[in-house]
Amino acid sequence: MTSSLAAFTTQFAACPLIAIIRGVTPGEVEAVGDALVEAGIRIIEVPLNSADPLVSIERLAQRLGDVALIGAGTVLTVDQVTQVADAGGRIIVSPCVNPQVIAATAAAGLVSAPGYFTPSEAFVALDAGAHVLKLFPAEAASPTLVKAQRAVLPRDIPLVVVGGITPDAMSPYVAAGADGFGLGGALYRPGQSSAEVAVQARAFVAAIRAR
Repeated sequence: MTSSLAAFTTQFAACPLIAIIRGVTPGEVEAVGDALVEAGIRIIEVPLNSADPLVSIERLAQRLGDVALIGAGTVLTVDQVTQVADAGGRIIVSPCVNPQVIAATAAAGLVSAPGYFTPSEAFVALDAGAHVLKLFPAEAASPTLVKAQRAVLPRDIPLVVVGGITPDAMSPYVAAGADGFGLGGALYRPGQSSAEVAVQARAFVAAIRAR
């Protein structure tokens, strides 16, 4: 199997969007995953504060693991890293910088994408082995802030902006140096049909391709 990092690099280069499907249930996750992949989004995160998230991750990994990178969000402990890996997840996304979680993720051969807000946090994450930096929350981070941080952060580390992102909001961040985006409520909300998710996903994909 292609390494998790190589798979991330390939999928992110094709479409630098990460779907955050918080609140999805195992009964609907495969239909939602199909809709995202068909729209062009190939990195999918199931936050661990969803219902039965490990079941959803396992179902997505079994169904879409050959064409998409599946993983977990809101990962806060080393034990959770192990649980996600056992379920077939290959990317670990956190809302914070926890060096132990980052190191455990890297040691397991998974992609580490911790959330950070300041340059100090970013460099702590990189020292621990992070592969991706998730700037969160974007609602409090202007494109000007991204530009300033991009001037000091390593260019080979993807910078993903997360929090309140809509299709119209992406262009200024890209111009400031953002490499991609994590998509939450504007892409998926609990209870939405897969058809609704497909429409929203296509709008995001069209916007990022037009950058």
